[in-house]
Amino acid sequence: MAGQQLNVEVYKPSPGDPFDRVKAAHLLNRAAFGGTTDEIDKVLKMGPVAAVDWLLDFPNKSADEQDSKDVPDLSAIDGIGANFKELRGKFLGKSQQERKELMQQIRMANRDAFLATFGWWMKRMASPPHPLQEKLTLFWHGHFTTSFREERSALLIWEQNELLRQFAAGNFAEMLKRVSKDPAMLDYLNNNQNRKDHPNENYAREVMELFTLGIGNYSEADIKEAARAFTGWMHDGTEFVFNRRQHDPGMKHFLGKSGRFTGEEILDIILDKPQCAKFIAGEMFEFFAYPNPEPEMIEALADVFREAKYELRPLIKAILTSREFYSDSAIGTQIKSPVQLVTGTIHLLGIAPPPPQQMMGALQLMGQVPLMPPNVKGWPGGETWINASTMFTRYNSGVRLAQGPINFADLSDRTDPDQVVDMLVERFIQRPIGTEKRSVLVDGFKSRPRTEQAIREVVQLIVSMPEYQLC
Repeated sequence: MAGQQLNVEVYKPSPGDPFDRVKAAHLLNRAAFGGTTDEIDKVLKMGPVAAVDWLLDFPNKSADEQDSKDVPDLSAIDGIGANFKELRGKFLGKSQQERKELMQQIRMANRDAFLATFGWWMKRMASPPHPLQEKLTLFWHGHFTTSFREERSALLIWEQNELLRQFAAGNFAEMLKRVSKDPAMLDYLNNNQNRKDHPNENYAREVMELFTLGIGNYSEADIKEAARAFTGWMHDGTEFVFNRRQHDPGMKHFLGKSGRFTGEEILDIILDKPQCAKFIAGEMFEFFAYPNPEPEMIEALADVFREAKYELRPLIKAILTSREFYSDSAIGTQIKSPVQLVTGTIHLLGIAPPPPQQMMGALQLMGQVPLMPPNVKGWPGGETWINASTMFTRYNSGVRLAQGPINFADLSDRTDPDQVVDMLVERFIQRPIGTEKRSVLVDGFKSRPRTEQAIREVVQLIVSMPEYQLC
């Protein structure tokens, strides 16, 4: 593959460094939301390269395109109005009090529809038809950030989520252009108010700083010129609209080039910069592997990305099959995000997700609610997930989830405490633990009658261990 030719060293199992259960579980933790015993067995049998090919084998389609029945319940906002004209029509002829009541109804309907969308996505991540597609959708959601706090339209938030799912492993250049015209993004970064007489620079800044190039690779003058090119990019309801009367068609000087650039041409100039491929390669490597990667690794991955003309699958495969991905720097070193912690626990326990309100409350306390990132930079992640105020909720969430019905069929006839504990540690932590901690679990199980409740209590101890916070 291109990655091998361009010096991304591929992990090759050997007697001294086998592709074992720990590595198979690592792949499913990073490229999905964790793996059950059966899923680990499947990946182990496939081997590292074939397993990545299997994970990447999903259609470049939204959930609705894959299964029209698998969509959130947005019935709460039926009749609100698909565009500005329809919405405005509902207010015509109404008294001030009637308008106030109608606005309140719209806000309540949107909140209900948002909660349904949140619950739908959490359920989908906990039991995904295509695990890597959902993991990538979460990655892109943190990259191309939009929040319901500001957008306030559940329909537009869901449609953006579907757009990210459609392009999750597709072509980055095309995704960038589609996201730039996405109504939720146009609202969130104020490009819907970007007019030639009063250019709004928010999107022009963030498209370079956070989405493509990174700080230090553009100037304030570049931001101003790009903002002029994006004037007139608006939307009406769910549809992108180019308002020619509000577009500045004048000469622009951007990143060393001059011309009467349109917004699309600005994006093409950005994509032509070598730094763009490096930036995206670095962001994706850190998401899947570990922070502060070696510059040589990112250069090699950027070569893969450019060679593939911004197709994402070759880049993702290069990362997930690399020696660095299976290094000691990567395995068991990533603090689980709150979403990974909750959906992964649900997946490993094989239970139905709790009610959306309950999950949202816990995730708010832990600092990550899907579809509601704190700001345009998304969630910082890493060590920020762990602090004095989040640890209790993180431990407690796992314990509460393990209180429900769990299938212990494979342990029902196991009475040896050592065997039961080892099987549970392998299932939930998926890496060896210290001798002393293992002894505490074994002694705890020995002190209880050999019942399903005793097994459940061991599970609750395991999911509240510090080791369970890592993947």
